Amino acid sequence: MPMKSINPATEELLATFEEFTPDQVDRALDEATAAYRKWRKSSFAERSRLMLQAAAYIRANKERFAGLMTAEMGKPIVESEGEIEKCAWNCEYYAEMAPEFLANRPAKSSASESYVAFEPLGTVLAVMPWNFPFWQVIRFAAPALMAGNAAVLKHASNVPQCALAVEEIFRESGFPSGLFQTLLIPGSGVEAVIDDNRIQAVTLTGSDSTGSRVAAASGRNLKKAVLELGGSDPFIVLADADLEGAARTAARARNQNTGQSCIAAKRFIVEEAVADEFERRFVDEVSAMKVGDPTQRDTNVGPLARNDLREDLEKQVERTLDEGAKLLLGGSRPERKGYFYMPTILSNVTPEMTAFREETFGPAAAVIRARNPDHAVALANDSEYGLGGALWTRDIERGKRMAREIESGAVFINGMTASDPRLPFGGIKRSGYGRELADFGIREFVNIQTVWIGPAV
Repeated sequence: MPMKSINPATEELLATFEEFTPDQVDRALDEATAAYRKWRKSSFAERSRLMLQAAAYIRANKERFAGLMTAEMGKPIVESEGEIEKCAWNCEYYAEMAPEFLANRPAKSSASESYVAFEPLGTVLAVMPWNFPFWQVIRFAAPALMAGNAAVLKHASNVPQCALAVEEIFRESGFPSGLFQTLLIPGSGVEAVIDDNRIQAVTLTGSDSTGSRVAAASGRNLKKAVLELGGSDPFIVLADADLEGAARTAARARNQNTGQSCIAAKRFIVEEAVADEFERRFVDEVSAMKVGDPTQRDTNVGPLARNDLREDLEKQVERTLDEGAKLLLGGSRPERKGYFYMPTILSNVTPEMTAFREETFGPAAAVIRARNPDHAVALANDSEYGLGGALWTRDIERGKRMAREIESGAVFINGMTASDPRLPFGGIKRSGYGRELADFGIREFVNIQTVWIGPAV
């Protein structure tokens, strides 16, 4: 079945691509294996030189890549440009820091000399989503390649043009032929690739249900896996918070990328004493956002990437309202072509309701009232997920203490949860395991090797 690239803002068919045959996949894995055997012997200086060329290529083609992203999955163009710039930064970061992160580490032992070395594993399969079609791939690929690995990409089937563009970046930047390749295969073909002996490890960003299947296949094959899965991130607002700043940030945190982000704030847990005022400010901020053509620079919220995603979100909102929530804003489709859904705010949400229990992947916010800070933390932790979270308070020391109690891979105090190449990224519980970015991320796909040299005779 051909892969279709469809513009979600216009519902126009942009392009179709034939899926790879088994022979094409086999050749790609052979090429990756051959490229890895040479690449692993390359110096950090050579790897850094090429990675900096990749950063330069990304920046030189920012307008084209950003436009492609906006056309293929509907991201507002200003956000698309920001994503491309972030990809270039990530390449530069690892070009600079990889030699330090992977340098031999002396260790004391009974030997005359002993140290820990970091060696590449081989070819890593990356199964990546459509919501950040360049960033999700580059944040994996830059450290993996700098560590000496090869990479093959199975991207989401609705962004085939972005998938091929990422391959173009590494090819045109001078990396060895076959070292980074895109496989145009359906999701049903992933397990066979994981089973292949030429694949040494797997990384996935996606839903927890997909993560479970990939984890099972990886475990059966005893292959290392890193899973960055879903999230239902809490955004806690305490009574002493800067409500103006919190509401302004909350609007962005829920609706950036049209709400289609694992680390988007989804459950807004507000102390009862300030809940009414926060809701008024939140509604005002979200109401001021422009929904429309994602190619226009003043658009804040574009379409959802696919119609089935919009339908799923609609059902979650409807069920939550049926369960007793109150609609403060939105809750409907605008009268226009494309997979648009109006930014929505639900109030009076309680833990048994759909919008509290499930991940809502789109512009729908749930406001939950907490009796006090302890109750707010308990509500935040009452979730299967544990990816990120935000906490708003003027009492920074209290904020630090509370952050340690929140069950998540990250807590941002008085700010919006975001990924940064310099900080480790990942979650706990059904949000997955392992880390990307920073020094932790580059060491996920290496052999941490002990070298022991016997006492001098």
